[in-house]
Amino acid sequence: MSKAVSGKNSPTRITAPMLQKMKERGEKIVMLTCYDYPTARLVDEAGVDVILIGDSLGDNVLGYRNTIPVTMEDMLHHTRAVCLGAHRALTIADMPFLSYQISPEEALRNAGRLLKETGVQSVKIEGGTAFAPTVRKLVTAGIPVCGHIGLTPQSVNVFGGFRVQGRNEESAERLVQDACALSEAGVFAIVLELVPDELARRITKTVPVPTIGIGAGPFCDGQVQVFHDLVGLNPSRTLRHVKRYAEAGALIRDAVAAYAAEVRESLFPPGEKTPDA
Repeated sequence: MSKAVSGKNSPTRITAPMLQKMKERGEKIVMLTCYDYPTARLVDEAGVDVILIGDSLGDNVLGYRNTIPVTMEDMLHHTRAVCLGAHRALTIADMPFLSYQISPEEALRNAGRLLKETGVQSVKIEGGTAFAPTVRKLVTAGIPVCGHIGLTPQSVNVFGGFRVQGRNEESAERLVQDACALSEAGVFAIVLELVPDELARRITKTVPVPTIGIGAGPFCDGQVQVFHDLVGLNPSRTLRHVKRYAEAGALIRDAVAAYAAEVRESLFPPGEKTPDA
C-alpha cells in the first residue's frame, strides 16, 4: 500500500479494502457528504478519502424537513453527478427510505441500480442486527456495504427526534451487538452517529472494520460531516458536533447582492469606452 493513500495528492483510487488498511495503520479516515458535480470536484481535489452521497440531500439540497421523502430517483440523479466529479475518493451512496427495508431481494435490486446507473463504488444502509441478512445478500452479490447505527435519521419518527443513542447500559450493549452483527455480515465500515464517546471507543476497539463518527467523539477511526454544515451554507443551523470552517453562505449572499446592486445602478455590464475625439 502506498503511503500516499490518505494524502490529498495521491492519484490512487481509494477502495473499501484500503480503509481497512488505514484502520490497521492508525490513519484517520476523512469522509464528507457531497451532492453535485462541481462540489465533488472540489472535495475530491481537497483530498478527502470518502465522499458520501447522503440522503441528507433531502434537508440540505431539496428543502425537506428530513431524509424520509428522498426517493431512489433523487439518489440516482445526485449520485450520478457526484461520481462524474470524484476521481480519487471512495464513493458511497445512501440507500433511501424503503429502498432496502422491504426485503433483501428488493435491497439488492435497488443497490444494483445505484452501482449500474451511477458508477458509485458502494452503498450505505441504516440499521443493526435486523439488517445483517440484507448486508450479507448485497455483499454476496459483490456490492460493498457501509453500515450505519446509533441515531439513524430514517428512523427519526421512532426516536422522537435527533437524540443521542446508547446512553444507558442496555441500549449501549444493543449497539455493540449491532456493530458486531454488521461486521460479521460483511460491511467494510460502520458510521456511528450521535453515540457517547466511550461507547464509540468500545465499538471501535471491538469490531475489525473502520468506524466513522458523526457526533460520536474523537475515538472513531474516521469522521464524517455534512458539507453544507462545514462551509456555512446552513448558517442558521448550529450543531454541537459541527465545526464551521468557512462562511460560504454569507460570501455567496454578499456576491449576489453586489451583482444585483450593480445591475440596478447600471454599473454592470460595463459599456464600451468612447474613443477620444
